[in-house]
Amino acid sequence: MNKSVLPYHRIVAKFGTSLLTGGSDRLNRDIMSSLVSQVAQLHKQGLEMIIVSSGAIASGRHKLGLTKQIKGIPFKQVLASVGQHRLMSLYEQLFSQYNITVAQALLAKADLLDRAGYLNARNTLLALLELRVLCIVNENDVVAVDEIQEAIFGDNDNLSAMVANLIDADLLLILTDAAGLYTADPYHDPHAQLISQVERIDSEIERLAADTPSSLGAGGMITKLEAAKLATSSGVMVVIADGREPDVILRLANGEAIGTRFLPTTSKLESRKRWMLSGLSTKGKLVVDSGAALALRKQKRSLLAAGIGNIEGEFQRGDIVNIYDAEGSRLGCGITNYSSADINVIKGAHSKKIAALLGYDYGSEVVHRNNLVVL
Repeated sequence: MNKSVLPYHRIVAKFGTSLLTGGSDRLNRDIMSSLVSQVAQLHKQGLEMIIVSSGAIASGRHKLGLTKQIKGIPFKQVLASVGQHRLMSLYEQLFSQYNITVAQALLAKADLLDRAGYLNARNTLLALLELRVLCIVNENDVVAVDEIQEAIFGDNDNLSAMVANLIDADLLLILTDAAGLYTADPYHDPHAQLISQVERIDSEIERLAADTPSSLGAGGMITKLEAAKLATSSGVMVVIADGREPDVILRLANGEAIGTRFLPTTSKLESRKRWMLSGLSTKGKLVVDSGAALALRKQKRSLLAAGIGNIEGEFQRGDIVNIYDAEGSRLGCGITNYSSADINVIKGAHSKKIAALLGYDYGSEVVHRNNLVVL
């Protein structure tokens, strides 16, 4: 492959547990060696690569001799604590054969909730790329807890989309033990066909993604679609493919059609808009009427109080809110000029009446166009 003709320059590759273990109860060195070899070849050609790797919990479970799936977050945290350094040690050994320095980044959702944390993580990852260090990212399972829903990504599929979003990647590869998205469950329907390309993830595509997690992994096809939706809405190409395919990373980096490809739904968004769109800091939801939806979609207008029909959640002025049309389709998101309590008072009202209704006003726009991302 000639570096000059490669269609992508910055790639995030996500390796699922079921892939790294080969379906067994432990990390498979041969499989990992093959994946590392491919990444090393692209790295040598000058491409920028980041790996989002699962496998820590499976590694810890094997080390402790726990054959049964133990439920509960404390046990998962113990397994991750035992397994994470073993996972990194194996990556260190494999990449050292190619004289590639590796780094570890453990991210929790809480780290990215505020703008400063988001930028700090972004700057660190970009600096590692500039130094030609191969960064391996995993969720910080030791501190992430299910009881605090806002603190977890839930699986490394969504984390990989966040990393692609963070570093403005060209391509996100979600590599698993499935060939991609099918028209039906290929294990039960002999007529199921692989969908080679998806232009937009709509309700029909979501319906096809039956939630069938692997025996070791946390996410099924549903979480992979969620990840693809986030990444494509930030201008990133996404491919879900079978990581066991020969030279799959090299072939995908070269533009070959393998698995299911999800096309970007927008051009590259600036960092601030990507952060808003990520959903990490979303506090509420506004439902707008057809006139407001048209003004936002087609006319590039701000969102006014008159167009708001319903409101969900509690939020303050300056928080990020999702915006939906009356049919339930997400239009985008934006930074609100008014709190949820204020909007409950002024929704449906003409802008000129805001001051009279509230006793004050912060402008005629509930969400100004400059603080709005429309999908």
